Amino acid sequence: MKYLIMISHDQQTRDAWKDMSDTEREAGVRAHAALVQDLTATGELIVAEALAAPDQAKRVLVSDGRTATADGPFPGAEPYLAGIYLVECDSIARAVGQAARIPEARFGLVEVRPVRDAGRPDS
Repeated sequence: MKYLIMISHDQQTRDAWKDMSDTEREAGVRAHAALVQDLTATGELIVAEALAAPDQAKRVLVSDGRTATADGPFPGAEPYLAGIYLVECDSIARAVGQAARIPEARFGLVEVRPVRDAGRPDS
């Protein structure tokens, strides 16, 4: 089963990273790298990506066949999605265990959600 592990940031999360010592921040980056390495070794990693800041985002709206966009950041858009891991694990418990290794799980928001099969309406 596929699971999406989503890492969200808000002001508290940004402050936590900013307030870390260089050594603590480097340990956090190494924790992400180790997780990627371990998930790759077990064959569970599909993709892991960090996302650009919300001020680089575009909102897209199609109305009457016309596409309109708005530039970020967007008011009231906190927390925002900061990164993802798409994994394939035997169980949600396994995915949660891997998500618990993410540094933001200690001071931010990490969510694990099963991925529905787009080809099956009942999934």
